Amino acid sequence: MRTPDKLWPVSVVPALLFVLITWQVVADGPLVRVDERLSRALVHPDRFSGALSDLGNVQVAVPVLAVVIGLVLRLGRRGGADRWWLPPLAAAVLMALVPAFVVPLKDWTDRPGTPVMPSAVGFYPSGHTATAAVAYGAATLILLPWLVTALARRLLVALCAVVNLGVGFGLVRRGYHWPLDVLASWCMSAVLLCALWVFLSRSTRRSSSGTPGSSTGPS
Repeated sequence: MRTPDKLWPVSVVPALLFVLITWQVVADGPLVRVDERLSRALVHPDRFSGALSDLGNVQVAVPVLAVVIGLVLRLGRRGGADRWWLPPLAAAVLMALVPAFVVPLKDWTDRPGTPVMPSAVGFYPSGHTATAAVAYGAATLILLPWLVTALARRLLVALCAVVNLGVGFGLVRRGYHWPLDVLASWCMSAVLLCALWVFLSRSTRRSSSGTPGSSTGPS
């Protein structure tokens, strides 16, 4: 596993991309024109895309994270892990912070929705995308250390990626969001999840130095 010092650079690209996209949306730049053309080509509302987008609902994504948090708490306590409560708590706090990032940006950018949506503003960035990415991503990060095989860990990461791609596709296909709304939320969520990863990794190193064999972060 990468050390925390090597994890931070991973977040630089999505952070810069997020800044670029936000600037283009606020300035109504050329990327917005491309975004609108792409949306017109992709929008085709149907039940399947609607079902995929529903995976980003708070009522769906947050309970999934809550179940994983409960499972990891039980595994950590029963396994005698040092500070077994810390990873689940960190994941819960990160999930609670998502609106604090998304809502002010929606108010500031004041972006209108696609032609499919009613006349309204506040569609950038996509809250559903951020909710799904952070909920499923955080659940994956805190569950990874408890999976025994590398194959199981790869499958979990792949499942997380597929679900989030499905949510983004569903939102764009259904016309709930512009493609840039989704892409920006992915970038923002990547930075948040990287911060969680670094925090858990450092917690694991500190715990391991004091209690060999403890597992409180992703490995």
